[in-house]
Amino acid sequence: MRERAEAVLRQLAGDRAQLRPDQWVAIEALVAGKRRVLCVQRTGWGKSAVYFVATALLRAAGAGPTVIVSPLLALMRNQVDAAARAGIRARTINSANLEEWDEVAAGVAAGSVDVLLISPERLNNPDFRDNVLPKLAGTTGLLVVDEAHCVSDWGHDFRPDYRRLRTFLADLPPGTPVLATTATANERVTADVAEQLGDALVLRGSLDRESLRLGALRLPTPAHRLAWLADHLAALPGSGIIYTLTVAGAADTAAFLTAQGFPVTAYSGQSDDAERRAAERDLLDNRIKALVATSALGMGFDKPDLGFVVHLGAPSSPIAYYQQVGRAGRAVERADVLLLPGSEDEAIWRYFASLAFPPEEQVRAVLDALLDSDRPLSTPALEAKVDLRRGRLELMLKVLDVDGAVRRVRGGWTATGAPWRHDAERYERIAAARTAEQAAMREYPQETVDCRMAFLRRCLDDPGAVACGRCDACAGPWYPTGVSDEALRVAQRHLGRTGVDIAPRKMWPTGLPAVGVPLSGKIPPGEQALPGRALGRLSDLGWGQRLRQAVAVDSPVPEEVVKGVVEALAAWAKGDDPWPARPVGVVTIASRSRSALVRSLGERIAAVGRLPLLGEVETVGPAVPATNGAQRVRLLHDALLAPPLPDLDGPVLLVDDFVDTGWTMALAARALRLAGAPGVLPFTLATVT
Repeated sequence: MRERAEAVLRQLAGDRAQLRPDQWVAIEALVAGKRRVLCVQRTGWGKSAVYFVATALLRAAGAGPTVIVSPLLALMRNQVDAAARAGIRARTINSANLEEWDEVAAGVAAGSVDVLLISPERLNNPDFRDNVLPKLAGTTGLLVVDEAHCVSDWGHDFRPDYRRLRTFLADLPPGTPVLATTATANERVTADVAEQLGDALVLRGSLDRESLRLGALRLPTPAHRLAWLADHLAALPGSGIIYTLTVAGAADTAAFLTAQGFPVTAYSGQSDDAERRAAERDLLDNRIKALVATSALGMGFDKPDLGFVVHLGAPSSPIAYYQQVGRAGRAVERADVLLLPGSEDEAIWRYFASLAFPPEEQVRAVLDALLDSDRPLSTPALEAKVDLRRGRLELMLKVLDVDGAVRRVRGGWTATGAPWRHDAERYERIAAARTAEQAAMREYPQETVDCRMAFLRRCLDDPGAVACGRCDACAGPWYPTGVSDEALRVAQRHLGRTGVDIAPRKMWPTGLPAVGVPLSGKIPPGEQALPGRALGRLSDLGWGQRLRQAVAVDSPVPEEVVKGVVEALAAWAKGDDPWPARPVGVVTIASRSRSALVRSLGERIAAVGRLPLLGEVETVGPAVPATNGAQRVRLLHDALLAPPLPDLDGPVLLVDDFVDTGWTMALAARALRLAGAPGVLPFTLATVT
């Protein structure tokens, strides 16, 4: 059997490839022992070779197809290509190939598919869960759980959909082998995943990456970081990945580098599938120097000769950081890994932390809403009843589904009536673990770190962590630290650009009539705002920090920000997409938390533009916070009072500090339109995203 295994491996990886000792142990346990195996091994160790070799041997012995649960489409595409090299017929079922589902299912039933790759989200799709999954579980020859740390809510990248694997595991015929793989599991996550697998053989290896040379470079501003890239990107080996913490950061960085003549492409969760496919292929074929990517690429890309990974901003977890840098140096002797942390990193960490599992009272409110309904409720309908953002609400519903308290069905969600317990102690421990991870990432870039690779390995509980001898802490910096005056000047000009579009709201949120708000469908044109503009985003590399500081306190708008506002308004008036008519007056939205900031902003704009200040849109009644759009409309739809307006022959400029859901601005614009304004041009200091 080992000879046959080696032969398959050579088809996958070349004529000189040989199985590592633990690879063979895993394959033998799966094929001969029908065991459940957890492989915790470094990136590039060859975890995919284990399941492809095991698949070939099991299929030759008459076993059913292998099912691989894989988290990202890019990784699926890499794995389909790898399987083909060994003569293994692999297909996928995911959100990007709906038109192929029937053909793939028929191939599985006919035995012409050796490997079926599915995303974890498929496990809880009602049709797939009820009609496909039971049959699939009954015929599976090998189940593979890739990136298995996602199963554990202790893991840095926990995904509730992965918890559906418990049901899949329970439905497998006795003796069906199961393989779980990950490169980023500390002892707690390893124990949690092994417990969920049940009686698992755990194979844990050294997490050292001999090809990686780690360094950290502290630069004072975002402009310095972009200038450093402009000066030194060409000298980085081969092609690579530049990670940013936000979508806006990826877009800003890619636009800057492109303008400097570098072939780079932005990549994020907001890129459509065709764009991501093209970007992946361009990097694989070395047609571009780098992908400028968010964590959407984190686990989902396999390019063995990747020569560098640069982070503009630190991830909040050293475990996540280890995983992302692990994409580099898999088939080259040396790859450079550099972290360029920013002062804005922790603000971004706090934002993403705010999306965590909600407190008990909000969970109970969702359960009560579902229990009180005589039909399934969609996520938008639930938003009208419970004040939770869409992403956070969907995360909570998935967890409740796994816990058995709710069920996803056609048309939305229903409550099962099963008792549910809020495990506050566990959530607090997880929050404490996240806090400790952030503290480690604050420490990692410091010059006092003895060895960067050993530091990351210790964070992953690798018992063999010793000094690597390669990183900048062990061997001294190898990278230049300065930036040229010209590059810095160009970067400052790029990041100093002003203007972000604000699209007007044109449809009311779903479900408002059910909560007593008589609004639905399209917003009448005569009640809509015109397209608006903001100075920048709170997440921008350039204006972000200055705008976050401005809205953090209630004081008159800073002079530096006023200059940016004037530039943004001038560009809006004369740019490629100008306002339809010059405003004839300024109206502010009365703020209960930042009244001095908003009032001074309106006054300064009115003075510079020589426009009359026409008053404020005031909120009638008590202040009640609301974080999602439906709740904000419910609270404000009849609570905004427009000032008396004179006869106007043009639009008014409606001024606020920032736009989040966009509904306060939309409702204030509606109030002004109903009060006689012929048009409303929204303007804010910032948008949240």
